[in-house]
Amino acid sequence: MKLHEFETKELFKREGITVPEGKVLESIDQLDRILNSLKGPPWVLKAQVHAGGRGKAGGIRVAKDREDAFKGVAELLEKRLVTAQTGKDGVVIKKLLIEEFTPHMGEYYLGITLDRSKALPALILSTRGGMEIEEVAKEDPRAVSKIWVNPLWGFSPYKAREILFGVDPMPDLELHPPLEGLFRKLYEVFWKYDCSLVEINPLAILEDKKFVALDAKMSIDDNALFRHKEFGEDHEGKDPLELEAQSHGLSYIRMNGDVGVMVNGAGLAMATMDIIKLAGREPANFLDVGGGASQEMVRKGFEIILKDPRVRTIFVNIFGGILRCDVLARGMVEALSGIDLKVPMVVRLEGTNVETGREILKNSGLKFSVAQDLKEAIGLIRG
Repeated sequence: MKLHEFETKELFKREGITVPEGKVLESIDQLDRILNSLKGPPWVLKAQVHAGGRGKAGGIRVAKDREDAFKGVAELLEKRLVTAQTGKDGVVIKKLLIEEFTPHMGEYYLGITLDRSKALPALILSTRGGMEIEEVAKEDPRAVSKIWVNPLWGFSPYKAREILFGVDPMPDLELHPPLEGLFRKLYEVFWKYDCSLVEINPLAILEDKKFVALDAKMSIDDNALFRHKEFGEDHEGKDPLELEAQSHGLSYIRMNGDVGVMVNGAGLAMATMDIIKLAGREPANFLDVGGGASQEMVRKGFEIILKDPRVRTIFVNIFGGILRCDVLARGMVEALSGIDLKVPMVVRLEGTNVETGREILKNSGLKFSVAQDLKEAIGLIRG
């Protein structure tokens, strides 16, 4: 789960990390009151969407006076913001963060993420804040320092020194103690809130050598959300079909192709995507009903696939391991019996009792093709 910038900054403030003073705006009628409560002008207007590259896309603006602020809010609020991360359709801006402008003399990048290749948290520092860290690492690897922390040992001061001495140019020695303190606080936030990512970019250096988090990003592991009810649910930008599937315990992601997919296993789903592409088609979705899918889950899966108007073919690729093929076939027939299947469907079964399962499908009276193997399935999908 991704938090909005304003939510992350509220959390940072509680945890002792300095952020600019700001207020959230959902209607232009609120702007006058908000501006009266903040120092300025100038003020910074920031679109609250789950996407990077807001600045390049015009989603972050500096208003030099009240007239400029009202103009900026009118141009941003309820408009679509298109960035490299949103896709061509973009996302609608429902909220703006209005902040006091913070003059500063430099910008850093601080972040902690989970390095899955090492199964350890990775701490990252760059002296080139305000830029995408991937681009900085590509253009100037020396400007990025990265270390790993063993959770069993926890964060130690020597780890902070290791990352500070590993970046070029190295921060002034007088900045080391406050940067060390910031990394310690970020690390505490990372663990306390079960994060997969905590990021400050940019971290502003003020003239008095103090630091302020001008931007903040935070992602929480979805599997740990039951421990963090305070964040509620955020459905912004989520596809309605994805939300419907989620409510029924299905893993569904909508894509841009025309072949609807149903599988039982994430790895099998990825392989199935490749199979569809080999057939010269594109998948319309990723749908994993899981190894122990019930008849109702299978039925709901078909209903969701068929609600996508782009679907022209359905490919069901099932491996009967924990769930036997004959049991799964009976469940599939019962699930499809009340559904008006208006598009061609290809079913490929493999695993325990596969021959019995295929016979059940062939004798069901329902209109779909049963493939004996993947080669035949590719031919049927290709048409």
